[in-house]
Amino acid sequence: MSETEILEFIAGIKNGKMSEQDALKYLKNYPFNDIGCAKIDTQRALRNGTGEVIYGANKTDDEILQIASAIGEKNENILITRTNESVFKRIREIFPQANFNARGRVISVKFKEQALTKSYIAIVSAGTADGAVVEETYETAKFLGNDVRKFTDVGVAGLHRLVAKLDEIRGAKVVIAVAGMEGALASVLAGLVSSPVIAVPTSVGYGANFGGVAALLAMLNSCANGVSVVNIDNGYGAAYNASLINHL
Repeated sequence: MSETEILEFIAGIKNGKMSEQDALKYLKNYPFNDIGCAKIDTQRALRNGTGEVIYGANKTDDEILQIASAIGEKNENILITRTNESVFKRIREIFPQANFNARGRVISVKFKEQALTKSYIAIVSAGTADGAVVEETYETAKFLGNDVRKFTDVGVAGLHRLVAKLDEIRGAKVVIAVAGMEGALASVLAGLVSSPVIAVPTSVGYGANFGGVAALLAMLNSCANGVSVVNIDNGYGAAYNASLINHL
């Protein structure tokens, strides 16, 4: 629910276009809609500017479908992260315009298109193996109305690859650095750009990487200015924060 929708609701009552029974039904879902398996936060867009996003992991397919249907019946845009193709096939039966990024495991359904920002977000990744996190980041940032550009496989093992893209990366309002292994890319980038750098450690790496903990600690201990860090593999969180900055 947005400010515009609340004003339209009030106007509908004043001019008689909405009956008392319709108004009562509308208000029953305010400030949340209890559908049994979930309580959908219908005020989130009003408070935060963006509606509720569905985290698909550890939910059953039926639960995801039920939540998505409740959001979609209000013509609100739907974003589902950490999901799968079986969910997508069922979502598409209800919402034919649904899109699925298989690598990023993200489903998006758009009812309202947003104008893209004039400034852009740069997603810079160390290796091809970081691709799943890159795609989650990319789909989330796009969903939130951002111009997004990807620069993949430009890690520190071959700095000439990063240098070749540096001018365009420097043009971004905010940079997201995605890296596993030792996580050095975030520090290197922060030393080369004036934009804030949001670092995403990934779980890519050998044994002593500890599932991304090594990269996480390296990024947290960066001596370069302007680095903030999200949780391991949390492309969604990085994209959301980058979007807030990009919309300033």
